[in-house]
Amino acid sequence: MFSFQLMSFGTLHSVAFVIRLFLVAFGIYQDKTMVVKYTDIDFHVFIDASRLVTQGESPYNRSTYRYTPLLAWMLSPSIYLTSHFGKLLFVICDVLSGCLLYKILTLRGLSSDAACRFSALWLLNPLPIGVSTRGNAEALLAILVLSTLLCLQLNRHFTAAFLFGLSVHMKIYTVIYALPIGLFICNHKELKKHYTGIFRVIQSLFSKDLALFAVIAGAVFLGLTLAFYCMYGWDFLQETYFYHLTRRDIRHNFSPYFYMFYLTVESEWSFILGLVTFLPQVILLLFTSLAFYADLPLCCFLNTALFVSFNKVCTSQYFLWYLCLLPLVLPHLRLTVKQGIGLLLLWFTGQGLWLAPAYYLEFEGCNTFMYIWFAGLLFLIINSFIMVQIINNYIPKTVQQKRK
Repeated sequence: MFSFQLMSFGTLHSVAFVIRLFLVAFGIYQDKTMVVKYTDIDFHVFIDASRLVTQGESPYNRSTYRYTPLLAWMLSPSIYLTSHFGKLLFVICDVLSGCLLYKILTLRGLSSDAACRFSALWLLNPLPIGVSTRGNAEALLAILVLSTLLCLQLNRHFTAAFLFGLSVHMKIYTVIYALPIGLFICNHKELKKHYTGIFRVIQSLFSKDLALFAVIAGAVFLGLTLAFYCMYGWDFLQETYFYHLTRRDIRHNFSPYFYMFYLTVESEWSFILGLVTFLPQVILLLFTSLAFYADLPLCCFLNTALFVSFNKVCTSQYFLWYLCLLPLVLPHLRLTVKQGIGLLLLWFTGQGLWLAPAYYLEFEGCNTFMYIWFAGLLFLIINSFIMVQIINNYIPKTVQQKRK
C-alpha cells in the first residue's frame, strides 16, 4: 500500500528522527542567513521564560508566556547547554509519539507491518515534523495523551492517572478526556449486566477503579497547581488556566467565532459571548463520550476534533491535537483508498480556501475579514462531514489488553 511497507519499524523510527534533525539544522542556518525565519516565535518565548526561571524570577515576566512554569523548567538546559535543547526535546517526543502509536496499534490487533504503516502517518507527516522542528511544544502533549491511552489499555491505571493529571496541567484542554476515560475504566468492571443506559452511567460513578484514578489524577493536577501558585501567585493561574478559558482572539483564525469576536471586541457582551460559545462544545462532547467511550481511541479522537473545530480559537497547530490520534482510528475504517484520499483532499481544500484570503489580509493589507469568516464556516462544515463519515464507516474493534 505504501512504499515503506517493507521498512522495519526501527528503520522507520531512525529515518523519521534523521529528517527532524536535518530540519533543525537547516532551521539554524535559515535563521542566521534568511529574512524569513524558520523558528516559531513561541520558541523564543519559551527560551526567555526559561532564562527567567534560571535567574530565580517568574516566567510570566516574559510577556505572552501563557504556559505552565513546568515547561520553562523543562527547557532550562537551553540556557546552560545549548539554545537548541528545546527543539531536540520536542523532536524526541515527536518520534517517541510514533513509537507509542505503534505499540497501541499492535495492542489493538494489528500486525507489526500494518502498525508500522499507520504509525508512519505520524512519523513522516510534514505537519508534526514542521511544528516540532520549528520549536513548538505540541509534541509534549501528544506523548502524554498517547502514553495515557497506552497505560489504560495495559490496565495500568495508576500510571495512566498520573500522566492524565500531568497532561491537564500542561494543557487544560485535555480535561475533555475525563468523562470517556472514566466510563472506559468502568466498562468491563463492576457494572452489573442488568443496568443499561443512564443507570449504567450513574452506577459507574461508584467504581473503585474510577475513584482511585480520579484521586491520583486530581492529586497530580492540584499538587502542581498549588506548588506553582505558591511560587508565582495569581499570574500563574491567570496565564496558565483562566486566560485560555476567557480568551477571545480577534486575530484571524479558523474558528467560526473569530469574526463575531472581532466585531464585538468593544461590546459589554463580549465576555458573555465568549462563555456561551462553550455550550456547543459541552453538548457535543457529552453525547460523543456517552456514545463511543467503549472504544477509547475513537472517542478521544472525536472529542478532540469536535473541541478544536468548535473552539473560540483554532490555529493550524491545534490540528495536531487530533492528528496524533488519527492513526489509531484509520485501521478500523471501511473506507476505500479513493474515499480516504477524497476526504483528505477535501480537508486540505478547506484550509486552502481559508489561507488565500488570510494571506491577502496579512501580507497585502486587504479587507478580507468576511471571506475569512465564510472560509472558516466552510472548514467547519468540511470537518463535520469528515467526522460523520468516520463514524458511519467505523468498524468497532475489541481492544486486546495485555498484562505484564
